[in-house]
Amino acid sequence: MNQLKIQTLFRLLGFSLLILLPSFGNAQETSAKIAFVSLERILNESKIAKEAQSKMQTEFGQREKEVRDGIAKIKTEAAQLDKDAAILPEADRIRKQRELADHDRELQRKQRELIEDSQRRGAEERAKIFEKANQVLKTIVEQKKLDLVVQDAAYVNPRIDITNDVLAALNK
Repeated sequence: MNQLKIQTLFRLLGFSLLILLPSFGNAQETSAKIAFVSLERILNESKIAKEAQSKMQTEFGQREKEVRDGIAKIKTEAAQLDKDAAILPEADRIRKQRELADHDRELQRKQRELIEDSQRRGAEERAKIFEKANQVLKTIVEQKKLDLVVQDAAYVNPRIDITNDVLAALNK
């Protein structure tokens, strides 16, 4: 009886192999064309990304300078208050401490607003860059007849990296 089970098992395995063999042949014929693109490089090296960064610097540069100057001014005022605290009347010292705290809160508010505005604009600019990069990428995918484009990978063979092609097309 064990022999009968073994024979049946071998017949099933043989039949399964006969069914699967044609699919193995097809798998080799239809190998996928895979490519890699580095979004980080596109955000750092493309002409449109550099232009966006320059535009952001122009847009937020003055506000950043105002915040830096405000921080320096508060530090100077705090050092002066510490130095004069011993000789100032208590009412003047308390008034100056409150003024300094008010300036600090105002500066922190400006700094928060600057960070939020800068992050929002940065996200808008990155979205524009990604949109243009995706348009270029679609064209390259169609030209090279690619089946899959990967953006993140632990290792990439330079042979499948199409980042330079995307950068060249974006920079035209």
